[in-house]
Amino acid sequence: MGQTGPLLSVKNVSKEFYGNVVLQDVSFELHEGEILGLVGENGAGKTTLMRILFGMPIIAETGGFSGSIEIDGKPVSFSSPFDALDAGIGMVHQEFSLIPGFTTTENIVLNRESMRPSLLNDVFGQRMSILDRTLMRQRSASAVSKLGVSLDLDMLVSEMPVGHKQFTEIAREISRDHSRILVLDEPTAVLTESEAQVLLASLKRLASEGVAIIFISHRLQEVLDLADRVVVLRDGHVVKDTPTAGLQIRDIASWMVGRAVSGETEHHEASRALGESILSVEHLWVDMPGETVRDVSFEVLKGEIFGIGGLAGQGKLGIPNGIMGLYPSGGSVRLQGQSLELNNPAGALKAGMAFVSEDRRGVGLLLDESLDWNIAFTAMQVHGQYLKPLLGGLIRLRDEKAMAELSQEYIKLLDIKCTNHRQKARELSGGNQQKICLAKAFALKPQVLFVSEPTRGIDIGAKKLVLDTLRRYNRDYGTTIVMVSSELEELRSICDRIAIVDEGRIAGILPAHTDSSEFGLLMAGRTDTAPAEQNLREEAPRA
Repeated sequence: MGQTGPLLSVKNVSKEFYGNVVLQDVSFELHEGEILGLVGENGAGKTTLMRILFGMPIIAETGGFSGSIEIDGKPVSFSSPFDALDAGIGMVHQEFSLIPGFTTTENIVLNRESMRPSLLNDVFGQRMSILDRTLMRQRSASAVSKLGVSLDLDMLVSEMPVGHKQFTEIAREISRDHSRILVLDEPTAVLTESEAQVLLASLKRLASEGVAIIFISHRLQEVLDLADRVVVLRDGHVVKDTPTAGLQIRDIASWMVGRAVSGETEHHEASRALGESILSVEHLWVDMPGETVRDVSFEVLKGEIFGIGGLAGQGKLGIPNGIMGLYPSGGSVRLQGQSLELNNPAGALKAGMAFVSEDRRGVGLLLDESLDWNIAFTAMQVHGQYLKPLLGGLIRLRDEKAMAELSQEYIKLLDIKCTNHRQKARELSGGNQQKICLAKAFALKPQVLFVSEPTRGIDIGAKKLVLDTLRRYNRDYGTTIVMVSSELEELRSICDRIAIVDEGRIAGILPAHTDSSEFGLLMAGRTDTAPAEQNLREEAPRA
């Protein structure tokens, strides 16, 4: 290798979005030919860090970042991804960015096509040059051969298996002149085990030729097998930067999820008595883009707070969305022994279930309506409440007084900061909007309440209030709650049991007081070293 100093230096990088700090004083180095594993839970800051490194416009649009990035010891400032590409940084994102109607070759050399002069060049200049398809094909073949895989250079992307698409993306990045740093964001998530092994071998080959690689993955065994060094992000901080030699998966999992904050989970009543099964889910599949559920089975006990966790894109969000009928689904769901008709949102609500969606602006709220209208609306639609009959019941009008009393009750109960119950939902802060979503669900008096990402995008103080409200509602009214969250410690602080979803299936169900590293192993796709899915009757005491 031609240099002794670092190829890339990230120094004291911090970033906040609208007052929410997502990166804090992050520093690490990357050397030529080195493979660096970057790991962390969803929300740890990995994606934001890579956006900064790649000059994504959203960073500048939200106030930029503090700290510096150096290449070969010289500070660089990227105003767009094109600047990063010119500096030799290539990135392969989780979502494919290929053109379906183009071939492998055309995608690999896109925007850098080889041209040759035509007869019209003398008259009209370089604009009349034509594609040199022979040279383009040679360049593509060279990039593909570097990966050590076999791809049909003339196949349309739309006809490719998913693994070939991933290799085409990588070939495109390494085909660029002066490509020195390659960033891969969850590159094996869509690959079969055999394809993943081929990819890891390809990356080792690239590193041996001097390409530096940042490998982002939640598959910790792959990180250990591939990377020379691992950097662990947690809550926007680098909590560990160490060589991988001698490390175990359990070590990295513990660093990723950390330990429970003192006092946060002590409230958990490990021995509290719960009722019989109230919700039974068998072989559920849900076709939710980006959150596909393949085959999920579990039971929830009456009065339980049941948690569902896992990394982004593994299917945890698809479970409540599918059961509540918002996305196509199949399988069997029984509520109190009665079969629930899937793909019927109104039926799910009438059966006694309610849902606080992760998309509070798109699904949860009527942003331009008043708070009392938001809180009462679903109960009005589903149960005919907060309506008063006129003309012997021929017509029914809104009962403004009853709606006002309802909204004022929940504004007080949830400590919602607003001017009055007539204020528009759009004007509230994120945390208070989330409380309105909870109030709307509570107003239905459901038997089972699904709550998805209840604290996403809100500050620490509001998070505590929301979690305390859920805990209190469960305790005081006996409502069964199924809570989906990307934050493991949040689940551990409130739930009785937690299911971890990995690749559309449940990797395991553990009591919430189980050591956090066990959950980290399940998130990493390792079920062999973790306890098997807990027997319902053994792990959840009943009344």
